[in-house]
Amino acid sequence: MKKIIFTLSSAVLLTACESRTYEEISDNTPITQVVTYNKDVKAIMDANCISCHSPGPKDLTNYTQVKTNINNIIDRISRANGDPLKMPQGGSLSPAQINIINKWKADGLLEN
Repeated sequence: MKKIIFTLSSAVLLTACESRTYEEISDNTPITQVVTYNKDVKAIMDANCISCHSPGPKDLTNYTQVKTNINNIIDRISRANGDPLKMPQGGSLSPAQINIINKWKADGLLEN
């Protein structure tokens, strides 16, 4: 009887443990609507970037500044965890937020 209980317990434990990454379990549903700065991107920038990037030479507080720096922004937010150049420092945007920023660029960097 102990052998059966041990075998069943082991089977449950082995099937319950998964080794999926955060990206694999995150919402990566394709964005179907057009993404704009004011509707979608500004809130991400305000919540994650402007605490360090305002005012000054790396200011990201308005549409023009974010649009001008979009290639650098995408490069920095897409870097692997542990990369010293990854932004935002001390954390990461969610895959959904990164998808929104990438889609904004693909949609033509629209303001409204």
